[in-house]
Amino acid sequence: MKLHIINETSRLRAVVLGTAKSNGPAPSLEEAYDPKSKEHILAGTYPKEEDMVEEIEAVAAVFEKYDVKVFRPKIIPDYNQIFTRDIAFVIEDKFIKSNILPDREKEIEAIDEVLKQINPEKIIKLPEEAHIEGGDVMPMGDHIFVGTYKGKDYKNFITARTNIQAVDALQQLFPDKKVVSFNLKKSNTIARDNALHLDCCFQPVGKNKAIIYKEGFLNPEEYDWLVKFFGRANIYEITRDEMYDMNSNIFSISEEVVISERNFTRLNAWLREQGIKVEEVPYAEISKQEGLLRCSTLPLIRD
Repeated sequence: MKLHIINETSRLRAVVLGTAKSNGPAPSLEEAYDPKSKEHILAGTYPKEEDMVEEIEAVAAVFEKYDVKVFRPKIIPDYNQIFTRDIAFVIEDKFIKSNILPDREKEIEAIDEVLKQINPEKIIKLPEEAHIEGGDVMPMGDHIFVGTYKGKDYKNFITARTNIQAVDALQQLFPDKKVVSFNLKKSNTIARDNALHLDCCFQPVGKNKAIIYKEGFLNPEEYDWLVKFFGRANIYEITRDEMYDMNSNIFSISEEVVISERNFTRLNAWLREQGIKVEEVPYAEISKQEGLLRCSTLPLIRD
């Protein structure tokens, strides 16, 4: 397999889509990795496996419609394998394994079928001290955008997944690209104040547009840089509640087609105004785990 990913929106040809089958029982509070999951555990509204299976299979059906080659993880009994974006990401022709939470190492082994088809020299593991997850990494042509947390209290946040050492490691790995980092707001306890990954508060879409949540960025000048990069007229601002519902975590099949949650009424209307076709799917149950469509997908090949 010849990997090729240089941006977020070119025509998708191959992807790893997560699975909700044999997802296991609702975790305990101690086992939850993010504040939104904790909210739903406490409220007794944590999503049921059958509902999540139905949602993720709706996405698989959209990929089939657009003739996208879809790989699925091998099912590990009673194990959450929905969010494939966490475990790895592709830039150019390199498959970069994430340095993720230790409890989740099995997830990369479950996509062995994919790894066997990739030239081993193109499979990269960053240094151990470089913490990184794919939700924080966005290739943008000559740039790579990376969400991070730069605070000295980094180790106190289970929601801080990508550190500055990883930003430096990516710059060394891709010396011809400009790696731009964004310091994100983190909270272990309040989901509406937590940008778990960069794609929880920002995402490019279409030819030159972007969805953004200003308050997800700790440094106003980094938010301003992004607005200038795209141009104010091309920016779609989402609210705190829309960020909580994961409005920036949709997924592009191409510049002309996106998959979005069917309840994102305001966003979906705006996307259509931009001439983008919106394939609506139900994904509200999966979103209770603080992840949505981009989190569930690991693109391998785009045109």
